[in-house]
Amino acid sequence: MWLATVTDPWRAVLFFLAGVAGGMANGIAGGGTFITFPTMLALGVAPLPANLSTTVAIIPSFLGNLRGFRAEIAAHAALIRRLVPVVALGTAAGTALLLLGSSRTFERVVPWLIGAATVVFAAAPVITRRLATLDHDHPARWWLLAGGMAVTAAYGGYFGAGVGIMMLATMAVALPLALPEIQGVRSVLSLLVTIEAAIVFLIHGHLVLGAIYPMFAGALVGGWLGTQLILRLRATYVRLIIVAIGIATTIHLAAAA
Repeated sequence: MWLATVTDPWRAVLFFLAGVAGGMANGIAGGGTFITFPTMLALGVAPLPANLSTTVAIIPSFLGNLRGFRAEIAAHAALIRRLVPVVALGTAAGTALLLLGSSRTFERVVPWLIGAATVVFAAAPVITRRLATLDHDHPARWWLLAGGMAVTAAYGGYFGAGVGIMMLATMAVALPLALPEIQGVRSVLSLLVTIEAAIVFLIHGHLVLGAIYPMFAGALVGGWLGTQLILRLRATYVRLIIVAIGIATTIHLAAAA
């Protein structure tokens, strides 16, 4: 692709802009990797280094969420603490699969995973009404939540595109919480997945620092912008944006599989 021939100053600009766009996506619902990973490929970065590098570069995009949803995070600190070990173990399994296993089979099922998560999230209001007869402390809710978050974290450790959407879908079904509360919990757990995977990838090496630095800065700006946007929109509009991101991610990954 002709973008691979772009000179270094312009490459840095493009990486920065991709970081802003990816950060905004993560600030709204997740799916920032859907923007940053293809940008790296278009600019000539090989797939594995691109995957490893974008995981590190996108970390700042979550900081705006942490600030914007600090009240929701504080209100559900106990739930977050319960989920941390589940998410940490799932992420470890995903990074191990990426670095030690074959990726082709998993790449083929990724679009199906994202598509299914998007459908579940879109149907979450109906599903949660059906689950309303369950007591809020019913064990079924916890096992549904823990199992779904473990699988989602494993996926996030492996690739990460749309992991925020999958987390939102899981929590929207399993938890009797409002969307802003779910967004707050998701922001913490998405950051955990990303940091854990980034640490593994930093140790493993093969990072493209020339792409990471400008994308890192862009993701910081974009994450703040995305959070400001989501805090000003009605829940219905936010849900529509999340579903749209999920559909776009599914189509893109299905076309690339």
